Amino acid sequence: MSATSIDFNDQVIVVTGGSSGIGLASAQAFINAGAKRIYITGRSKTKLEQAREILGNKVIPITADVARISDLQALHDKIAANGDQIDVLFANAGIANHNQFGNTTEVEFSTTFDTNVKGLFFTVQSLLPLMKPASAIVLNASIAASKGMPNLSLYNASKAAVRSFARSWANDLKDRQIRVNTISPGVTRTPIMENGLGMKEEDIANFSAYLADAAPAGRMGRPEEIAAAVLFLASKTASYVNGVELCADGGLSQV
Repeated sequence: MSATSIDFNDQVIVVTGGSSGIGLASAQAFINAGAKRIYITGRSKTKLEQAREILGNKVIPITADVARISDLQALHDKIAANGDQIDVLFANAGIANHNQFGNTTEVEFSTTFDTNVKGLFFTVQSLLPLMKPASAIVLNASIAASKGMPNLSLYNASKAAVRSFARSWANDLKDRQIRVNTISPGVTRTPIMENGLGMKEEDIANFSAYLADAAPAGRMGRPEEIAAAVLFLASKTASYVNGVELCADGGLSQV
C-alpha cells in the first residue's frame, strides 16, 4: 500500500455509534476503501439492522451501549471470538443534549458524561488488547469543546475531555506505535439535531441561515464530508499525524 493512499484493504474496522449520521457515513466510506470487515455498534438493534441493509455483508452489527462496561466487554469478546484484531477504531458514539446552567440535574450530568467521557474512555481501553501494533484510533469530539456554546456546557466539556484523551493516549501508546487523533466536526446535518437537541425544521433552517454568514463554507457539513476526514486520520497517509485535532467545520471555529 502506498504511503500516500487512503486504502483499507483487508483491514478490520470498529465504528461505535455506527447506525446513523457520521458513524454510518464513516462505515460506508471504510467499506468503499476496501475494508475486510466493519463492526458497528449502537443501542438500537432495529437501527443497526437497517444500517446493515445499507452497508452490506461486510458489516457485523453489535447492540451495545458504550455507557455500560459490560456491553463493551461483550463487544471485545465477540471480536476476539471471530479471531479478529483491529486496524482502526473510530470511537464515535456520543450524545448531545441541552442543559441550562443553574438548573442542571445530576441525572443530566451523568447521562452526558457516562456516554461521552466514561463510555469513550472504556471503549478504547476495552478494545486496546485487540488493537494491532501501528494501528489507528480516531476519537470524535466537536468544535463545541472550544466554542463554549450556550446551554451546552455539559456537552462542550465532555468533548473537551475527548480532545484531551487524544493527547494523553498518543503518549501512552507510543511504544505500540498506535496513533490517536481527534476529529472535531462542526455543524453537521445528522439525526442528533432532532433526536438529541430537539430541533424542529424551522430551527434547523434558521441555523442554516446563520451559517451562511458565520462559516466561510456558508453551510452545514454533510456526514460523508466528516467521514472523509476520519478516513484520512485513520489511514497510512496520516502516518506522521498523531495527537492532533482536525476541525472539519467549514472554517466556523477557525476564522
